[in-house]
Amino acid sequence: MTALAYEAPEATMPESDRDEYLWETWKAMELPEGLHAEIIEGSIEVSPTGRYARGQIANLLRDRLVVFLADSEYVARQDMNVVHERKIWIPDLFITLEGADEHMNDDGIGVKASAVPLIVEVVSPGNDDKLRDRVRKRSAYARAGIPVYVIIDDYDDHGHVTVLTSPLPEVATYGDSMRRPYGTDITIPEGPAKGFTIGESITGLPRHAR
Repeated sequence: MTALAYEAPEATMPESDRDEYLWETWKAMELPEGLHAEIIEGSIEVSPTGRYARGQIANLLRDRLVVFLADSEYVARQDMNVVHERKIWIPDLFITLEGADEHMNDDGIGVKASAVPLIVEVVSPGNDDKLRDRVRKRSAYARAGIPVYVIIDDYDDHGHVTVLTSPLPEVATYGDSMRRPYGTDITIPEGPAKGFTIGESITGLPRHAR
């Protein structure tokens, strides 16, 4: 199943009104088990929870980040909402300050993006799923000023990890990028996970080698 998108009904509606409309619509949604909804770049996107392989990578990464961050004021989290103004995302993994209750938004729906220095997405199959993580979420996270965005992508030329830094919110992009193929190491260059390495033990071998 690919993602379904719901947009505000009036394309000419002021941006603030569109955001509020989407926010209230999102809060009123009742989805069956196995689906979740996010507000990404002007629309509500409904998509299924991840496949086993995607979840395995996210969980292996979280297990190692828990150890890496053990003596810091940061923690690794999954299955929680991240909120920026009237936008809401459910990343595969993110880092936030310990004691997240202090960093919840006013509705108590999720952690404020301002308390999230790193987000990781593990790309799912399907053209729209790939575009969501590679394009739409990349823009959304940069627009929100998320300092580090990591994309783990089985479908990028046999598997690549991309680490994006130096967000430019005014143009919704990242100023710096590193990209490494599966089977080689890539190291987070800044933030609470600085020095943490993502390698073959997390991603597995390049996909053509399986």
